[in-house]
Amino acid sequence: MDAKERIDQLRAELHRHNYNYYVLNAPEITDKAFDDLMRELQDLETARPEYMDPNSPTQRVGSDLSKNFTQVAHKYPMLSLGNTYSESEVADFYERVRRGLEGEDFEICCELKYDGTSISLTYEDGRLVQAVTRGDGVQGDVVTDNVKTIRTIPLVLHGDYPRLFEIRGEILMPWESFEALNREREAREEPLFANPRNAASGTLKSQSSAVVAARKLDAYLYYLLGEDLPGDGHYENLQAARAWGFKISEHMQKARTLQDIYDYIHYWDTERKNLPVATDGIVLKVNSLRQQRSLGYTAKSPRWAIAYKFQAERARTRLNEVTYQVGRTGAVTPVANLDPVQLSGTVVRRASLHNADIIEGLDLHLGDMVYVEKGGEIIPKITGVDTEARDESLGEKVRFITRCPECGTPLVRYEGEAAHYCPNDTACPPQLKGKIEHFISRRAMDIDGLGPETVDLLYQQGLIRDVSDLFRLRVDDIKGLDRMGLKTAENIVSGIAASRAVPFERVLFALGIRFVGETVAKKLARAFGSIDALRRADMQALTDVDEIGGRIAQSITAYFANPLNRALVERLEQAGLQFSRTEEDMAGQTDCLAGQTVVISGVFARHSRDEYKALIEKHGGKNTGSISAKTSFILAGDNMGPAKLEKARKLGVRIVTEDDFLQMIDES
Repeated sequence: MDAKERIDQLRAELHRHNYNYYVLNAPEITDKAFDDLMRELQDLETARPEYMDPNSPTQRVGSDLSKNFTQVAHKYPMLSLGNTYSESEVADFYERVRRGLEGEDFEICCELKYDGTSISLTYEDGRLVQAVTRGDGVQGDVVTDNVKTIRTIPLVLHGDYPRLFEIRGEILMPWESFEALNREREAREEPLFANPRNAASGTLKSQSSAVVAARKLDAYLYYLLGEDLPGDGHYENLQAARAWGFKISEHMQKARTLQDIYDYIHYWDTERKNLPVATDGIVLKVNSLRQQRSLGYTAKSPRWAIAYKFQAERARTRLNEVTYQVGRTGAVTPVANLDPVQLSGTVVRRASLHNADIIEGLDLHLGDMVYVEKGGEIIPKITGVDTEARDESLGEKVRFITRCPECGTPLVRYEGEAAHYCPNDTACPPQLKGKIEHFISRRAMDIDGLGPETVDLLYQQGLIRDVSDLFRLRVDDIKGLDRMGLKTAENIVSGIAASRAVPFERVLFALGIRFVGETVAKKLARAFGSIDALRRADMQALTDVDEIGGRIAQSITAYFANPLNRALVERLEQAGLQFSRTEEDMAGQTDCLAGQTVVISGVFARHSRDEYKALIEKHGGKNTGSISAKTSFILAGDNMGPAKLEKARKLGVRIVTEDDFLQMIDES
């Protein structure tokens, strides 16, 4: 057998084993045997690159190469479904269908509504050729490389499938993967994903397909489109798709009466808690494709389908303690510590209480039996108290603390804000560590090799107390610390040194001045040019800058009024950071777009969307994401969304092509 024959044989065998393991959950060989076959295929493909195939099983591991997503128009628009929240509304839908079909018999296909991120997959000659996100329903992002890493999505089909078709479904992160991911993020003190839907969506849009592969996403497919489908029945077509290799839910069911639908709803309202993935309702679809076409569409949704949304799940448990967390900005967040209770697929031990007003409104006492809901957030919230179960003699009333739990400083509450703050931003440990973590983050100084765990280690060892201490670190200071070898220490020190080249606007953002985010930092850097000029600016000069209001201006003046902050900036200047705009940075800067608000839409040939955003800002313009009467013009590339185009026409907003824009800024 020659190399090409063996490669083809291995690919077919591995595709089959992959389907058996991930879709059928019925493996035929051991993991080691599978790995041995995969390793043999990888070796052959490396030795004979002329036989490489983008749909080979070896491509499922993903790549670390960063990429920008292109947008394409959907062949069939991906419309949203109308939502119902009661059985009476389901009955109304059923009656509308009956009237629309003029009394003709019909079946309803009942399906679980999986809570993930929508995807459209196109197959040609049995091979996956394109995967596109929902986007705005008219066009979406091409995420084919990332989708290929999801083991339950077949790369190559088997059986009697149409030559060209599209299948739609939901990309999901199973509860088990979601909880493991959040445990990892919590250990690194990174922000937790709010729910599996957000985690799946964020993962699918990752710039690294290797990250997607590592997070073990899943997928359920639920709608088949094309010119040559097996039959007229939606349910029957999906059963055929199952035979081609797709993961189709086993819980679909056809209903012939309204009572059948109610029975399905009642069963899954309880049973869904035992599923390995998140669901938030049920989808009802007229089964016949002919009848679907007859019923048609409204402007926003099909008349032949509707979603029934479950009520937010609620549980009753005991409140044992209220603890308080201090964030980077000094905001103090109360957290309820509870008896463990099962809720929406996870065990809940904590719930957010948000602020003092919420605590007072609930009239909480320690030992209360409380009602907890998980309305889409990973940290649930307390929505009520079972006061009849309260023992007044045992439970102390919960009162919001008056001093910082970390440093003892009296808390303050700023006018117009619900949160309490610890004002000791120069000595409170969580704030100090939070400021350092913000300083080193990717969108700020972007220092390689440093993360929250390392920051905590260096802080505990007394090596850093503020961000200026980073620039005094030496390899010998850190190479012997826990999990810190010579190479790791060298990488950290070289990453810190490289950050001295970060431009002024990002250094300004990295300082962590309250209310000074990325966009504000850019505007301030452009308006004042240096930290010295910004430090000298009064309220009037600050508020003269576009979009800088009194609250931001007051925060900036308060920052520089503090001698500890001024001393920190001086130490950073001495360390060699960029505290003024360079000639290179200012080269080509103009005010030709001053006062103009620009929306970018479509795909471009000469620059990426991010590069066009930077050009607009460089020439004094402002980027926004949505069209309004205040929009000056739309920078439009290929495949501009028809919805945006229609809105622009209605509002009389000018459309500017890529070439015209480059001429406008003299960049052609």
